[in-house]
Amino acid sequence: MSNPNPLREKLKSGQFLHMVELVASKRTPPEKLLEISSQLATMDSVVAAGITSYAGGAAGQDPVETAVGAKARGLTPNVHLTCVYQDRKGIRETLEKLHSLDIHNVFAINGDYPQSKGDDPQNKEDGPVFDLDSVSLVSMINEMRGQGMPFLISVAVSPFKYTEPDCMYQYIKLEKKFAAGADFAITQLGYDARKFRELKQYLAERKIQKPLIGNVYVLTKGAAGVMSGGRPPGCWVAPELLERITEEAGAEDKGKAARLERAARMVAILRGLGYAGAYIGGTHNAEQIKWVIKRGEEIAPNWEEYAEEINYAPKNAFYLNQSPLAPAKPLGIVPNMLNLAGKMFPVRNETVWRKLLRGMFRVVDKIPFGSSTVETLEKAMKVPMFGCESCGNCVLGNMEYVCPQTCPKQIRNGPCGGTDNGMCEVIPEQECIWVGVYERAKTSGQVEDLKVYIPPPDRSLKGTSSYVNYFLDRDVRPEKEHSK
Repeated sequence: MSNPNPLREKLKSGQFLHMVELVASKRTPPEKLLEISSQLATMDSVVAAGITSYAGGAAGQDPVETAVGAKARGLTPNVHLTCVYQDRKGIRETLEKLHSLDIHNVFAINGDYPQSKGDDPQNKEDGPVFDLDSVSLVSMINEMRGQGMPFLISVAVSPFKYTEPDCMYQYIKLEKKFAAGADFAITQLGYDARKFRELKQYLAERKIQKPLIGNVYVLTKGAAGVMSGGRPPGCWVAPELLERITEEAGAEDKGKAARLERAARMVAILRGLGYAGAYIGGTHNAEQIKWVIKRGEEIAPNWEEYAEEINYAPKNAFYLNQSPLAPAKPLGIVPNMLNLAGKMFPVRNETVWRKLLRGMFRVVDKIPFGSSTVETLEKAMKVPMFGCESCGNCVLGNMEYVCPQTCPKQIRNGPCGGTDNGMCEVIPEQECIWVGVYERAKTSGQVEDLKVYIPPPDRSLKGTSSYVNYFLDRDVRPEKEHSK
C-alpha cells in the first residue's frame, strides 16, 4: 500500500498550495540538487517540487533519480514525464518503476523538441520518438491507475496564446486531458492576469471543476531577454516587460527586490482568482522562495490592484469572450469535395457502403500483392494532397483532412504549448498544422468535434494500406475507441 501523498491531500483540502520547480539541468550537479531538495523539504509552505525532464529541449539529469533523491530528503516530487525519447513500452516501464518507488505524482507533457542530437540520452539515429502525445499519455497513466497504481496526474496548459486558433485549441486540448483522466493543470509561463482569469472562466462556464495551479516565475533580466524571443518554447515576455526589467536591473540590487515583489504579486493574483496554488520557478534560493510565499499571502487582499498592473500582452491580442471571433474562412476545393463524398457515401457507421467496401477489401487482401498495390495507389494520391507518411491508421476524417504525421511531434490531439502566434515550435517559419484544423472545423461548424480523443496509432501498421486496415478493422481510430 502506498504512503500518504501530501500533494493529493493538499489539493483535496482546498487550501492554497505552493510548488517549486526543481530544474534538473546538466549544469546543476546531482549533489547540488539534493542540497536544494533538503532546503525545500524544511519549508512547510512548499508541498512539492516539479522535477523537470529535458526542459527547453536540452538533456538534463535523470528526473527519476532526482525524484528519488528529493523524496529521500523529505521533498514530495512531481515528476515531469515527456513523450520525447521513449515509446509507449518505455513510458509504461518508467511508470511501473515510479510506482515501485512509491512516487505517484506525474506531470504528463509532450516535451520540448530536442535542441540537438547531443541531447538524446540514448543517441538514437532517428532522433526523438514522440510515440504518444500528452493526451494519450494521460490516458495510459489513467489506465494504469485503474490497475491499482495511485498516480496523481497533472498536465500543462497555456492560456497565454494570443491568436484565436492557438487560444481556443489550448482550452479544447485541456478538456481532452481532463476527460482522459488528468487531475489538475499547471499553466505555462506568462505575465497576463487577464489570461489567468480567462482560463478559470472557460472551465467554470463548462462546469469543469478541476484545480488549476498558476506558473509564477522569478524573472531575471537574462531570462527575460531569452524569453522575449519565444524560447524556451511556450514562454514569452512582452517588450514592455523586458524594458521594465532592464530598467530594474540598473538598481543597486540588480533588480532583485523588484522581481521578487512581482512574483509575490502574481501569487496574490492567483489566490484572488481562486487558483489552487502557485508553481514557483526561476529560483532555487530557499530564502527567496520563502519571501515570495510569505509576501504573496500578506498582500493577497490587494490582488485586484495587481491584476490591473500585470497585464503584458501583444497588441491586438485575442481574448475569449472579449475579442470578436474572426470570420470563418472558406473551405478549399479538396475539403469540400471530401466532405461531400462523406455525406454521399457514409462509411463510419455500419452502412450499406461500409459493408460493400469491407467485402471488396477482404477479397483484395487475399490476393497476392493486392493490399500492397492499394497502398501504393493510396500513397500516390495522399502524399501530394496531405503529406501522407503511410502510418496505416488514417485519421484525416477526424482532423479536417490535415495529416498529424506532418506535425514534427506527430501529435494527434491538439497543438503543443510551443506554438508562437500560429507558427510551429520546431519549424518557426511553418504554420502549426492545428491552425488549419481549427479554421476548417470552425467553417464547418464542427469545433466541438475537435474534443474527440484520437488514440495513438498502431505502429506495426506503418507502410500498409489505411483503406484496407480501416475496412477490415485493423487500425486504431476514435470510433473504435468509443465502442469499447
